[in-house]
Amino acid sequence: MRVRELRVEYRVRPDAPAFDSRTSLKTPPEAAAFLAPILEHEPCEVFLVIFLNTKHQLLSFHEVSRGTLDSTLVHPREVFKAALLANAAAIVLAHNHPSGDPWPSPDDAVLTQRLKAAGELLGVDVVDHVIVADGRHYSFKEGGRL
Repeated sequence: MRVRELRVEYRVRPDAPAFDSRTSLKTPPEAAAFLAPILEHEPCEVFLVIFLNTKHQLLSFHEVSRGTLDSTLVHPREVFKAALLANAAAIVLAHNHPSGDPWPSPDDAVLTQRLKAAGELLGVDVVDHVIVADGRHYSFKEGGRL
């Protein structure tokens, strides 16, 4: 039986911020500053995962899902398949709110807790979930909800 090789494609946009292996995302403002140029001007919700090493330095990021004006479908399988293939020790969840209001919806809170629990099972630490919108951000870590 032959095992098919799995690959994760990382979409790098021309407007994406430059990063290298020393880029550190240890605080929510650092993560938000990294994410804002990528997500703020998207016309629909986009869900990204940032992959970090054991020192919380940036490995890469991956677009998991692109949805509609006010929602996107995210499944733990897709989040953690990419994280495991990237050899990530930790991840930061991220998405935008095209409405301009970064406050999380009840669905955002449920998804965050579901992904946190899945990460604990797999040994991948979910360090934050950052929502960016209109020059502002909401961090589940800063909000005491993670």
